[in-house]
Amino acid sequence: MEINSASKLLFADMTYRLNGIAIQVRKEIGRYGREKQYCDLFELKLKENGIAYRREQTVGGTGNRFDFIIADKIVIEIKAKTFVIKEDYFQVQRYLHSVNLELGIIYNFREEFVKPHRVLHLQ
Repeated sequence: MEINSASKLLFADMTYRLNGIAIQVRKEIGRYGREKQYCDLFELKLKENGIAYRREQTVGGTGNRFDFIIADKIVIEIKAKTFVIKEDYFQVQRYLHSVNLELGIIYNFREEFVKPHRVLHLQ
């Protein structure tokens, strides 16, 4: 487990890079794109930055389909809706539990500002 001692954030360096990518995606597409558009451009930016990822992969027999798993460490869920609701957090919690990862991030590109919604795996 990588914890940055200065900020105490789990995977701080990688999340910083991912947040930058999310901001670039939002600048290019704007606030009212479709979720698939955001995912496609997010994937392109991951490739350009040499970040290892898996996209839209179903895990086991759970029926869970992740938008992205980054470097086998972080689950990314992309949204394009008015606001993130409690069920979105629960969805990412289920994903984290099913693959035994510690951190998930929800990016909602429809909100006024792109900000990461960090979700930790509660054990």
